[in-house]
Amino acid sequence: MLLCVDLIAGMEIDVLLADRGYDTDMIVEQAVKSGTKVVIRPKKNRKMQREYDKELYKERHLIENVILALKRWQGIATRYTKSAASFLSALYLRCIVLFTGLF
Repeated sequence: MLLCVDLIAGMEIDVLLADRGYDTDMIVEQAVKSGTKVVIRPKKNRKMQREYDKELYKERHLIENVILALKRWQGIATRYTKSAASFLSALYLRCIVLFTGLF
């Protein structure tokens, strides 16, 4: 079984930004060991609450809202397109519509 720790093992990233579901000792230790800043809000049941960058954590909410808005478009959510290039162009089109405020 592939764990989240295995997914971040070979990555070179500056900041690991995730929600409470990823607040495990294994994930935090793996990220810190690789020199990554961990911005994960600690679970309420942790005995030792860890500090995190609250302002940067708020940015995660904006990213999730954009992904949700992309998924609301039927063509992207179900991936009707046959090729990767047409799927990517559909993503670009939806992003243009979102950020220009046309709909």
